[in-house]
Amino acid sequence: MIIAIDVGNTNIVLGCIDDQTIYFTARLSTDRFKTCDEYAVTIRNILELYKADLSLVEGGIISSVVPALSTVLQEAVEKITGRRSLIVGSGLKTGLNILIDNPAQLGSDLVVDAVAAIAQYPKPIMIFDMGTATTLSVVDPHGNYLGGMIIPGVTLALEALSSRTSQLPRIRLDEPKRVIGTNTVDCMQSGIIYGNAAMLDGIIDRVEKELGTTPTVVATGGLSPSIVPYCKRKIIYDGDLMLKGLLLLYNKNQKK
Repeated sequence: MIIAIDVGNTNIVLGCIDDQTIYFTARLSTDRFKTCDEYAVTIRNILELYKADLSLVEGGIISSVVPALSTVLQEAVEKITGRRSLIVGSGLKTGLNILIDNPAQLGSDLVVDAVAAIAQYPKPIMIFDMGTATTLSVVDPHGNYLGGMIIPGVTLALEALSSRTSQLPRIRLDEPKRVIGTNTVDCMQSGIIYGNAAMLDGIIDRVEKELGTTPTVVATGGLSPSIVPYCKRKIIYDGDLMLKGLLLLYNKNQKK
């Protein structure tokens, strides 16, 4: 069993996983100012909450889009397990052939998503990861990483709408009652949910045309469950894609 950690700009997803089982996943807020000792206490408490046996942890792996936290979390995990975690980045073997202009610019989260999707789903593949930003990764029929998109995330757009206008309130991301809203809150909920769903559908149409073939479409990330059910195109929701990718990379980089 390993500890797998995905550090996003808003949330950190932590889980324990092995080749057969995902034992648990947990979310905590990303805090750039916490020390490794504070994170060590938090991680230990989460492991105790889910009754994970520390003696069974053989290692760990971390993917982070917040570089300042990579070493902090690596040290935190080492404090409670006695084992040093791998960090997804330069020097880690991925097996992913990246065809973008500068492969070093590709975020570690997108690398992990692509590795997991290639191992599990028919190619070509489109991967939407919906968090602080909504990202798209496109993998061609041969398993090459072609590129993608970076789009303002669902809550980011909603917060901008509320903070940059005088009369629009802050609202929760609730299920809209109908497409055509009849009051301010309903209009905002419908706009953010159906607007993002229509965006995904439209992007799929355009990428499919550019690829010249129908891709498998996979969605992951904390906000995908709020949007994917309203899409017209077939999209597979895989909330554990990142953890599965981290396990694959951990196994690939273990010394035999």
